[in-house]
Formats: sequence, structure tokens, C-alpha cells
Amino acid sequence: MGRVAAAGALLVALLVLGASSDADAELSGVFQEMVKSECHFINGTERVRFVKRFIYNREQYMHFDSDVGHFVGDTSYGEKVARYWNSDLEWMEYRRAAVDRHCRHNYELSTSFLAVRRVPPSVSISL
Repeated sequence: MGRVAAAGALLVALLVLGASSDADAELSGVFQEMVKSECHFINGTERVRFVKRFIYNREQYMHFDSDVGHFVGDTSYGEKVARYWNSDLEWMEYRRAAVDRHCRHNYELSTSFLAVRRVPPSVSISL
């Protein structure tokens, strides 16, 4: 009963504040912003590549690639943001260190239970 009362109170508050059902039709769009970080390992940790992708509404607008060493804009908006972020030298050093801080660190943590604990399968057949 508590949830119903809270939902009713919220509805009353929205009506008092002037939210109308017409406004709901205008604001029904869904927008998605996503950031994806990837670590690519070649020959263990001998060669590691860190890629961070910035995506808005299923379109990648900017990315950081540790092989390139700076942000690259994939759209006109992404180019503006990349220029701004690339101009901050302290922020860029932090991004470049992500290979060690994020990728190599997590690789060392995960190898103990991903690679070492492999057990050969045992099969038993019973009638």
C-alpha cells in the first residue's frame, strides 16, 4: 500500500506543479549516452592497446586510442570535444596512463582465476 500512496502523491505533486499530459507527448524521446572501454591484449601484456569510445544515440562521436595517444573526433561535435580534451595536458597524461592503470592492472587480477584454474574435464557415464 505504501508504493501506491507514494505514486499517488507523486502524481498529485506533478499536477500541482503544472505538468500536463501534453508535455509527456513532447518529451517521449529516448536518448542514450554510452562510454565503452576496451583493452586489447596481444601476447599477454607484452603489447596492450586501450580504446575508450564515446557514443551518443548509437553513433560514436569520439574515441581515445592509446596507440594514437590522443582523443580523435569522429563527428563535428566530437572534433570540438577532442580538441578541448587534448588541450588539457594533465588530463591527457591521466588518459595515457590508463593502459597501465586499467588494462594491465585488471589483467594481473583476472589471470589468477581465468587462466590458471583451468581443470581438464572429467566425464562419468552411468546407466
